[in-house]
Amino acid sequence: MSTKIEIIPAIDIIGGKCVRLSQGDYDRKTVYNENPLEVARMFADAGIKRLHLVDLDGAKAKHIVNYKVLELIASKTRLIIDFGGGLKSDKDLEIAFESGAAMITGGSIAVKEPDVFLQWLQKYGNNKIILGADAKEGDIAVGGWQENTGIPVLEFITEFHQKGITKVISTDISRDGMLTGPAFNLYEEIMAALPGVEIIASGGISSMDDIYKLAAMNVPGVITGKAIYESKISLKDIECFNLQQL
Repeated sequence: MSTKIEIIPAIDIIGGKCVRLSQGDYDRKTVYNENPLEVARMFADAGIKRLHLVDLDGAKAKHIVNYKVLELIASKTRLIIDFGGGLKSDKDLEIAFESGAAMITGGSIAVKEPDVFLQWLQKYGNNKIILGADAKEGDIAVGGWQENTGIPVLEFITEFHQKGITKVISTDISRDGMLTGPAFNLYEEIMAALPGVEIIASGGISSMDDIYKLAAMNVPGVITGKAIYESKISLKDIECFNLQQL
């Protein structure tokens, strides 16, 4: 293994419940647990340090909705939470940080209102603001992944990196929730072009083999959801993997 890679489980919230979508489709939803705190505690008990929490109701409503779930997990576990989904205003960000988010992810806002996103970056710093660069056929997609912008992913990340962004979560939408393996080529391309960007891979993780391969590529972080919920990756696997990296 070439580098340490952080495995970051995802909890996606609709109606206060832990769900997963396939390819971002709200009509293809599976409820995995009625109690997201229970899931978060299982992750924390397995020695996991960080959580990717997505407010899918918020993404649809275009403002923060499930901040109570964020508050509950933040107050009842020690997980470092990065939170995203529908964050569109300064008020949304205030609520997210007050509710316990350590970091927030902005994707659609960076496309639609880059000035607002850059103000957040200036105010909170690049340790707290993550750029969401969600890819559909090589271009950035926004609005709960429904809208293809025609902006190439690398061009989009480069522009924001030049303005101070260092953390990026990039999800290949066609692979998300499909267990078909991540977009290795995309991450390779981003890392080669922008060595100063801390890229977090997301979408399509199907097994620990995918994670070992990303680690060998020196990808610093990987988000996985469905593979855990569908028992393709066990919490014991993650625990053993993390011990190997010590």
